[in-house]
Amino acid sequence: MSLQVSNIRPQPDQVLVDIANYVVGRHIPSTLAYDTARQCLMDSLGCAMEALTYPACTKLLGPLIPGTTVPDGARIPGTRFELDPVQAAFNIGTMIRWLDFNDTWLAAEWGHPSDNLGGILAVADWCSRKAVAGGEKPFIMRDLLTAMIKAHEIQGCLALENSFNKVGLDHVVLVKIASVAVVTHLLGGSRDQIVDALSQAWVDGQSLRTYRHAPNTGSRKSWAAGDATSRAVWLALITLRGEMGYPSALTARIWGFYDVLFKGQSFKFPRPVKQWGSYVMENVLFKISFPAEFHSQTAAECAMQLHGLVRERIADIKRIIIRTHEAATRIIDKKGPLSNPADRDHCIQYIAAVPLIFGRLTAADYEDDVAADPRIDELREKMVCVEDPQFTRDYYDPEKRAISNGLTVEFKDGSKLDEVVVEYPIGHRFRRSEGIPLLEEKFKINLARRFQAKQQKAIIDLCLDQRKLEATPVNEFVDMFVV
Repeated sequence: MSLQVSNIRPQPDQVLVDIANYVVGRHIPSTLAYDTARQCLMDSLGCAMEALTYPACTKLLGPLIPGTTVPDGARIPGTRFELDPVQAAFNIGTMIRWLDFNDTWLAAEWGHPSDNLGGILAVADWCSRKAVAGGEKPFIMRDLLTAMIKAHEIQGCLALENSFNKVGLDHVVLVKIASVAVVTHLLGGSRDQIVDALSQAWVDGQSLRTYRHAPNTGSRKSWAAGDATSRAVWLALITLRGEMGYPSALTARIWGFYDVLFKGQSFKFPRPVKQWGSYVMENVLFKISFPAEFHSQTAAECAMQLHGLVRERIADIKRIIIRTHEAATRIIDKKGPLSNPADRDHCIQYIAAVPLIFGRLTAADYEDDVAADPRIDELREKMVCVEDPQFTRDYYDPEKRAISNGLTVEFKDGSKLDEVVVEYPIGHRFRRSEGIPLLEEKFKINLARRFQAKQQKAIIDLCLDQRKLEATPVNEFVDMFVV
């Protein structure tokens, strides 16, 4: 049988065309989507401000070559850096993702759609400063929120029924795809140029999940999204210089993404791309209480409820059963030594042990000084994860998107406490009325880490006023975050 492949250049893959059409042509009428995008913006920048208190993060920031200056460059919130848009996207994306505290989307694939804000904010700010310098109009924050909504939709809808982790690929591939689509549009790219840029992103080498899993879990997982969104900006920029695209990047026989990296399977879409709107932004999960891998958020809530009952009896505990869902058992069920903070915040046993013992779980609790407390590892060894099939079904149910966990504590004397179960974390759409006031308080606390009271108040007042925020030029908004 001949393996010869036709050299006639095909029409672009339909997926690429449909995504480009969505970015260019879809009007977003949803007030809820814009309100949620504003909350997402606040939360993401708040996470970035907290990340600036960690030297492991700040050592990666700034220009690649110290002293490099970029006239009218993109500003990096919370700093004095002024960078080219590619490096700015890396900086902002890394800051947002560093502490694993920004929003989350869970489906066949999981991820953090606000990771795209690194590229979106960097490009929107850079373009706005260039426009102002040339006497033209800058982007306004409504434009930025629209780009966020569309990036969330692209990343989240691709994740609904397509599992990249099951073929060993990291979910940041979807950050690169979503970012390149909306960023090319922000840069003035045409529909055809968006198609070309998307093809470049699919052809690109994709990150392995090696750095997220035992025995290699490490800090790259905290800058991988910054890398992906900055790569998207780079690909967009070279596309706008006239670099050609690769029309069958997904479907090409033997050499395309499907055959090389997706076991020959094409993508599945329960909601056709032509029907995409703002579903993902409206239903996104916020991390409000705990900087921990999202599949463990409800386990941490359970542990917090149990703290008062067990804090004086930690040594008397015989066993703790964690009733959970399949995704949690696959990703964060870990035994043995945990070598660094990145390892610890992806271990459900560690995430449950700390609040059981201390009645809290903060980013600082993953550092070596807290992890050295012998009670944590002793308690971890007493924990057993058990998958509940109903929890797994509820996790995949598009009407529920539950992330259920239940904790049962058994003591050496044969007694045990009633199981505590939490189905929906406080950042879930079913708990918005409870969660949003806490999200706003989280934002205020994080601003206070970096800014004086007057500057904090100005930022908060603007961010809580939807109409005023949307009308604000992007460059003026970013200037409010300069120290």
